Parts: sequence; structure tokens; C-alpha cells
Amino acid sequence: MAGKKQFDTSAALDDAMRVFWQRGYADASLDALTSATGLGRGSLYGAFGSKDALFSQCLDHYAAKYGARCEQALAAHAGDPVRAIEAFFDVILERIADPSVPRGCLVAQSATQSPVLAERHGHQVRALLDAQRRRVRAALGDRAADARTLDDLATYVVAVNQSLAVLSRAGTPDAELRSVARLARTTVADTLARAASGGAAEE
Repeated sequence: MAGKKQFDTSAALDDAMRVFWQRGYADASLDALTSATGLGRGSLYGAFGSKDALFSQCLDHYAAKYGARCEQALAAHAGDPVRAIEAFFDVILERIADPSVPRGCLVAQSATQSPVLAERHGHQVRALLDAQRRRVRAALGDRAADARTLDDLATYVVAVNQSLAVLSRAGTPDAELRSVARLARTTVADTLARAASGGAAEE
């Protein structure tokens, strides 16, 4: 009996995600999306709704796929925040160096296009950045530093991560990106060490 043509939704999301990731929301045309997914416009709309709805699903798909890897890296070194942050950056750099995906980060790419995104998408991007910050903050744990210092440190790590994404899009060599990550790891270690010795920077 004839039935509707079946396709792998997750694979289609992966393909559409790469289009948004490479081109950004504004330049991700329906032709590019249908070509990448192998779906006709009718099938694309039927499966995912509008371009806006597809973009939102791609953001969630990206966050679930790559956010989980970051979370696992951070959680694998509970009690050792410096090693956890190092592992976090290792995962980021591995993704950046992966030739099967665009350079950079879909969240960073979308953040730079916030002025042309629908308001709800801007909120979604911000929520994903906040979630990343919470994961990093949890990895820092309840250290000797005061909560404000740890909060600031978590924000700093997320800022470096987003900077790595932007630099990679500009063609910065991997060796230089790794140098940035090493310096960030050293900053985290030094800040926590100063806090442990009672020498945290004054407000």
C-alpha cells in the first residue's frame, strides 16, 4: 500500500542546521534549504513549518547536539574546575576543526545577526548562551572565590568560547585558537588560585 514518503527528521535537521550555520538566517534561502535536505518545499513546510520555525528547531538541535558534548566534558572532571574548563575548550576546538561542519558556531553566528532575527529568536539565542554560562558556572563549583568572581569567570569563559567561534570564521589558524584557549585556561587557574590563597582581586 502506498504511503507518505518517509525521511530521517534528525538528518534533515542536521542538513538545514548546516545551511543556517554557514550562511546565517538571512542568507539561508529556501532553495538552499531544500537542496541541502533533499526535500521539496511542500515537504519541508509540512515537516517543519515556516523558515522561522525550522530555524528555531535547528537552534535547539544544535544546542542539544553540541551542548551535550560540552556538558559531558565539564561533568567529567567534577571537583577539578581547571581541568573541566580545559576539557570544555578541547570539545569546542574539536568542533571548530571538524571539516564536516562549518567553522564557528551556530549560536555565535546567530548572535551576530540578532538585529535581523525575529524577537523570539533573539531571546532563544540569549537563552542558549545563558544555558552555556550556567553549565560553566556549575563546573566551577563552590570554590574559595566569592560568588561574584565565579559568576564573572563563567561569563569570561563563555565570552572566550564565542570569540573562538568568530575568529575561526575569519580563518584564524587552529594553532592560534588553541593559544587563546590555553591563555583562558591559565586565567581560570590563576583566578581560582588567588582566591584560594585569599588574594582574589578586590571589586
